[in-house]
Amino acid sequence: MNKKTEGIINEAKKVIIGKDDVIKKVMMAILSGGHVLLDDVPGTGKTTLALAFARAMDMRFRRIQFTPDVVPSDIVGFSIYNKEKREFEYKAGAVMTNILLADEINRTSSKTQAALLEVMEEGQATVDGEKHVLPEPFVVIATQNPVGSAGTQLLPQAQLDRFIVRLRMGYPGMDEQVEILKDRQRENPLDRIAPAAGAADVMAMREEVRDIHVEDSIFIYISALAEATRSHDMVRLGVSPRGSLAVAKMAKANAFIEGRDFVMPEDIRGVFEDVCAHRIIPSPKAKMADMTAEGILSDVIKETKSPDSGR
Repeated sequence: MNKKTEGIINEAKKVIIGKDDVIKKVMMAILSGGHVLLDDVPGTGKTTLALAFARAMDMRFRRIQFTPDVVPSDIVGFSIYNKEKREFEYKAGAVMTNILLADEINRTSSKTQAALLEVMEEGQATVDGEKHVLPEPFVVIATQNPVGSAGTQLLPQAQLDRFIVRLRMGYPGMDEQVEILKDRQRENPLDRIAPAAGAADVMAMREEVRDIHVEDSIFIYISALAEATRSHDMVRLGVSPRGSLAVAKMAKANAFIEGRDFVMPEDIRGVFEDVCAHRIIPSPKAKMADMTAEGILSDVIKETKSPDSGR
């Protein structure tokens, strides 16, 4: 495993117990230059996970709690008139940081959601016609509670597509629950986290991830998987070209973490469901058959020919 990423992951594991796969995939998303959506019930460690990564990478961290009264200027900032200088000054919003925890993003208005997601896409905030470049790296870790919880609403599909991956923490097992209870009796485990890298290290690693080699057969495999979702009789909306690019980016990040300079088919299979489950819309037929997006994608992987096995 890559030493830098191993150090960051090990620091996060001091706080997040029994969720090694989630920790690794958040690391992959950061290396890919993407943003993360954590979709789960309250109290499963979503906020703690974001804080753990901020401390392990020694980065600036801000949190904004989304409620119906949060407005776009809270996100991107605003201009205020300075009487002494006789000019407008920019007052930075929550996005002027490295890691932004957007807590309960599906509790706020569509206009406010759109303001954040525009910043995620462009890497800059526009206020009164002036562009303000965000610090690098800039990563949004957004959380949402399941639809049906009080005050929640569905994120539009176009906005969901901006997140490179959607992950679920899930409840801990019995042994992990006992360990969590014992671990938090005397101190906050976040205080034990030591920086394992800095912003410059993350930017350097992103460059290395971009240079990971991908064979044409792997690109063909990704395209075949995406096409299979579009023609699947249980899918109303399949994986978009942006989704295919996200699969390639995450697969390259996985190869980098594993210490390889090339992508293998197993890298694709390992990320396909988490990258694409929130990008497809199952058909009414799938809902009647009680089939989930993850289940459909699992079938697509099984049915699509793989470069490494001739399947």
